[in-house]
Amino acid sequence: MAGERQEQAVSGPMLQVLGTLQDGGAPHIGCNRPCCRNLFLRPATDRKVVCLGVTDTNFEGERVGALFEATPDFSAQLQEFQSKWEVPLERLSVFLTHAHIGHYSGLMFLGREALGAENVNVWAMPRLLDFLTTNGPWSQLVALGNIRLNALTEQQPVTIGKSVRVVPVRVPHRDEYSETVGFRIEGPSNAALFVPDINKWDVWELALEDELAKVDYAFLDATFYDAEEVGYRDMAEIPHPFIVETLDRLKDLPLSEKAKVHFIHLNHTNPCLDITSQAYRSVVASGYHVARFGQSFPM
Repeated sequence: MAGERQEQAVSGPMLQVLGTLQDGGAPHIGCNRPCCRNLFLRPATDRKVVCLGVTDTNFEGERVGALFEATPDFSAQLQEFQSKWEVPLERLSVFLTHAHIGHYSGLMFLGREALGAENVNVWAMPRLLDFLTTNGPWSQLVALGNIRLNALTEQQPVTIGKSVRVVPVRVPHRDEYSETVGFRIEGPSNAALFVPDINKWDVWELALEDELAKVDYAFLDATFYDAEEVGYRDMAEIPHPFIVETLDRLKDLPLSEKAKVHFIHLNHTNPCLDITSQAYRSVVASGYHVARFGQSFPM
């Protein structure tokens, strides 16, 4: 019976964590701190830039899927996703949040110099579509038919397979080349919120607490643990909600709501990448989670 239940669960829509890091990854260019020094010598296979995968079946019973972000680790993430779910490229979509390097640059691997893919569906908001269409090398992917661009509209759902809906939600961020969205991913049994990048929670026109109440899992921007973490950078240039700020904002919520939170998009300096750190233990003791590569969640 246990085996039957497992098979039944896997046959339905699933969400998989395919990456948890900030755009620069780990080991990070130019970093000689202990957090990266050993990784240059012995790379860790679970250190990938932020990405989620979602799979469902279509009405013909075939596996379909979507990757949320096309990262610099796109090749390994696609391999991981396809090896587990057997989703061919012709039934795969890619959803992009915005035009910062960790979130769209992996599209390059679909081009002539690498895979030479045919018409992979890429979903993005209007400014990002314009950016991809009018700037090389991305425009070549469009011209050669490596990717097929599809327009997202804020708060308008797009369907994956027969039972998963993807709803783009605008968030405030550094929008140099495109607008920025998060995604609410709605399955028949569970829903997930994916907001890997946002400036601060208090400048969002939506209330984090309200959005949290709509879902069962929330993968939230956790780039930095606190203000002391990256002393050599001007935080005004790279605004993100510190983990400690999110903990403080949500401190009065019941444990059932806190348990929905899975912190993601961690900078290479973030102490929560180390499960033995006091920061990690504090987050977990408060009722939250730090997302881990390879985790799967029923949808």
